[in-house]
Amino acid sequence: MTTIRGVANNGSDGHRKPSVNLDEVSKTIIELLQHDGRKSYASIAQQVGLSEAAVRQRVQRLLDADVMQIVAVTDPLQVGFQRQAMVGLRVSGDITPVADALSGMEEVAYVVTTAGSFDVLAEVVCENDNHLLELLTTRIRALPGVTATETFVYLKLNKQLYNWGTR
Repeated sequence: MTTIRGVANNGSDGHRKPSVNLDEVSKTIIELLQHDGRKSYASIAQQVGLSEAAVRQRVQRLLDADVMQIVAVTDPLQVGFQRQAMVGLRVSGDITPVADALSGMEEVAYVVTTAGSFDVLAEVVCENDNHLLELLTTRIRALPGVTATETFVYLKLNKQLYNWGTR
């Protein structure tokens, strides 16, 4: 049995998140929801051998601890966003304020601190090229500490899955 502790325990509001024991039943629940996020608690309960109420409680604990999210994944082109890009940022000094500022931007879908050529990678979803240009020039490049950016414009989304399981 693995206990999830550490980063997931501190929420953005500064409050401590509850610990979660990630046993085989919880892992199976996660995998079932990754396959179908609308799967009923009753159906999951049958598959894992728990009551519906017990499954509901486990799912809520996993959500509360930020171990998982249940979301609708869209195709940005289908919902009116014509431009996606990955922006690599080089930062001088502390990376955290830059990553935090990016995380607060509505257009930014994904932020990760990295090792290698870039200090931070940010995936952005924009309405069009003008929107991307405005975001890059007036907001991202203007962040204190940002020394350079490189933008990788998406030409085609070949694969986007969130069903890798819990291994």
